[in-house]
Amino acid sequence: MSQKQIVDSTMGRRLFLQRSALLSIGAAITGAVALPNALAGTESSDIALLNVALGLEHQGIAAYQVGAESKLLMPAVLKVALTFQDQHKEHAKILAKSIKELGGKAVAERASLKAPVATLARAYAIPLATLKNQADVLHFAAALEIGAAKAYLSTVAKFRDRKLAEAAANIEGDETMHYAILRNVLGEDPVPSAFVSSMPA
Repeated sequence: MSQKQIVDSTMGRRLFLQRSALLSIGAAITGAVALPNALAGTESSDIALLNVALGLEHQGIAAYQVGAESKLLMPAVLKVALTFQDQHKEHAKILAKSIKELGGKAVAERASLKAPVATLARAYAIPLATLKNQADVLHFAAALEIGAAKAYLSTVAKFRDRKLAEAAANIEGDETMHYAILRNVLGEDPVPSAFVSSMPA
């Protein structure tokens, strides 16, 4: 099977699952913020955790923008990268809305996606000079994805509102799937460990 066939067949199954998962995440978060009495005293810590997650989503969005503008990605791989970026944007939108509904202020982007690539890369510490080919871009993206997945994993138990914890776990699963697909495109073992916490970057 060619790399394009692998990407296309994987994406078909994945997009269906992703859309279903995002609806579940949205419902979980919306349900959580609709219960102010249950959240009494929990907003501050949960807002902080949501903002950490939102910062990670901003970074992922920026990284895929830099990758897309690098002109290093083959068309089929670029399509996947832009799909992943769109999913990070959906995560960010849901997280920002939840923070606002809890009475908090969402962390802002460090730079506009319309900024020059060098400015965007500098704002998010993306090592632009080391991205010389498609493999470099995908390795960097995979490292960000698993880093985000591990960060979500570490926050799940810290949410005081369990519906928000469930939503974070759902997003964690999405980041892990991104990681697995990127490694698969690279020709590497897509699931190199039985545990997210021990997945290599």
